[in-house]
Amino acid sequence: MSVRPDVISTTTSRPAQRKILLAASIGQFVEFYDFAVYGFSIVIIAAFYFPSGDPVIGVLSAFAVYGVAFVVRPLGGLFFGSLGDRIGRKTILTISLLTIGVATTLIGFLPTYEQVGVLAPILLVALRLVQGFSAGGEAVGAPSFVLEHAPRERRASWINVTIATTALSSVAAALVVAAVSGAMSDAAFQEWGWRIPFFLAAPMSIIGLYIRSKTEETPAFKELEAMAADRPAPVKAAFASQKRRMLQVFLIMSLPALGYYVLVGYFVTYMQSVIHIDRGQALISNSVALLGYAVMMYLGGRLSDRVGRKKMMIAGAIGMVLLAWPAFLLVGSGEFGLAIVGQLLLSVPICVFGGGSFTFYVELFPTATRLTGAAVSYNLSYGLFGGTGPLIATALVAASGSAISPAFYLIAIGVVAGITALFVPETRGRDLMNAVTDDAR
Repeated sequence: MSVRPDVISTTTSRPAQRKILLAASIGQFVEFYDFAVYGFSIVIIAAFYFPSGDPVIGVLSAFAVYGVAFVVRPLGGLFFGSLGDRIGRKTILTISLLTIGVATTLIGFLPTYEQVGVLAPILLVALRLVQGFSAGGEAVGAPSFVLEHAPRERRASWINVTIATTALSSVAAALVVAAVSGAMSDAAFQEWGWRIPFFLAAPMSIIGLYIRSKTEETPAFKELEAMAADRPAPVKAAFASQKRRMLQVFLIMSLPALGYYVLVGYFVTYMQSVIHIDRGQALISNSVALLGYAVMMYLGGRLSDRVGRKKMMIAGAIGMVLLAWPAFLLVGSGEFGLAIVGQLLLSVPICVFGGGSFTFYVELFPTATRLTGAAVSYNLSYGLFGGTGPLIATALVAASGSAISPAFYLIAIGVVAGITALFVPETRGRDLMNAVTDDAR
């Protein structure tokens, strides 16, 4: 007779618990550090790889490449998700971390357009595609790994620790960029100093791989292997019985996807190119906001373990509808302090919604198809709404002439996600092995 995974997880020693959270968080840290460094370097990348007489066109081109990584995330999610459901969570976390670390480090070595012509942006796009493909597995593999180790009553608290880490990695990226640029002349930073933050992905990845090598496979997956030696292919099973759930996750995750990437992928460039705040102040204000985001995301997880996933998501969606516009007004004021307040204000509904959604989207699926079902729907949503968020926001400002026009895009997505949340099942406390599937309802 097998032992229930929830029983195993509640008796896990504190050192083992810390190792599980650290192993999951380090991959999330590296993944989002890599994406954040690119986002914070958009202005320079636009000049070196997309030279144009119109700086807006250059920035739009660089943001388009930022979004390219998200285009392949669903493919990466499908590949790593099905692999993780067949051979285990730990293996795919090792592969995805190694891949994204190598791709990011290589961006630091890329020649510029002036040196090799059109080959430069082609190589940049190729490496961004590799980043996106591996991130498709990391983004779902780490929360699933934590979920299946966590005590039943603390799943959201545990998962949101790893999600909070994504904000801390963005803070680290901002501080690294600010420190490197502050330690040298502007000309030196523009010429070669901007590459240093990309190089740092290499040692981070090595440390992460070492930590992950010391963890165990999840109890839930071990039980699945013992119970179902001839289980069906996860891709076939997910699409056969869980299409409605996958659609729900796709719509639900649209709000945290867009909200987060407006916060971390757009605002720094927005403050420099639209509001004309200098780079140092833009990075510092964004870092302060992301520190607040990290704290609020953890608190959102703790609250979700008390009140449930649905209530958090509904409240967060309402908050986005009410707060997006005033948040953009504050950021767009041009005042350093108000820019911080505006970004913190936008973080509130993202974190309330995320308190429920980041556990909901993996808790919703049964263990046998968890990574496949969650990875496809999550990464499609992040590709469509997160990856294109900075690009669409930039285009909206350029087309409308209004610096606050992206707020209305956030409001519209908040309405869609909020309506969807009204009709999803509550997953708090759900049995991980036997989550309800569409054909069983």
